[in-house]
Amino acid sequence: MNQPVRTRPAPGRMVRVGGLPLHVLREGRGPLCVLSGGLGMAWFDWDAVAALLASYRTVVRFDRPGLGLSAAARRPPGLAAEADRIAQLLDALGHVGPATVVGHSLAGFHAEAFARLHPARCAGLVLVDGSIEEDPRPRLPRAVRTAWAGGLAGALSAAGLPQLLGPAARRLITRASTVGRHPRHGWEHAGYRTSRVLRACVLENATYPYQAAELAALRRHRPLPALPVAVLAAYDGSESPRGLRWLERQRALAAELGGHFAVAAPSGHLVMADAPGAVVRAVLDLP
Repeated sequence: MNQPVRTRPAPGRMVRVGGLPLHVLREGRGPLCVLSGGLGMAWFDWDAVAALLASYRTVVRFDRPGLGLSAAARRPPGLAAEADRIAQLLDALGHVGPATVVGHSLAGFHAEAFARLHPARCAGLVLVDGSIEEDPRPRLPRAVRTAWAGGLAGALSAAGLPQLLGPAARRLITRASTVGRHPRHGWEHAGYRTSRVLRACVLENATYPYQAAELAALRRHRPLPALPVAVLAAYDGSESPRGLRWLERQRALAAELGGHFAVAAPSGHLVMADAPGAVVRAVLDLP
């Protein structure tokens, strides 16, 4: 008989946001800072950053619907909905003042959208190796792509793939996205072996081009408020044309947003694991 996977108690608490229970951690003291991870990521990916930042900031990190320990999403994600979710989370926690929002990868879209849609709630932006799409043009209707993605997630779940390969796949992705060796968090079994997290990951991937297109439209119609912005790009030290081109795209994003550009090196895409101090400095150096 298979023994149940034993995990330590969750470090945060469940907070109802927009009618959905989300897993949230609040730590530290000082001005408010919200950390939001990239596609398919969970609260524990920010452990090293939160440990350093909590001495200077009140740090809030949360799992988006279906990810980490949060309840399953009712519908596929969208850019405006994710920006609104940050505002609703702050309301649920009783934070009425503005917050600095740190968005990694895909969540860079969400952080920027939050600043444009909720300008009075945003004190500053830090985009950590944020996603960039200069000319997003989704090829399929959104409903078609999300229906296909939902069906794929259902088929993979029915085949038992999350239980068999979920935690191992998560560790492989982490290893491929970092340049250093990092201890296991021990939380992969808490979510990545479930169909709930698999479905959330597949849907975030499926809706990525539509969220990019939504942000491109938002940039045309909702100006970014006058606030400090930092763009922190990952650089692993190689001289590959692809890596150097990525740095230039990140630099161009900083210029477009009127922000400060910095490089975290050596670092893979998971900057919060490879260079947590660089993330903390980017936050604390905002004017």
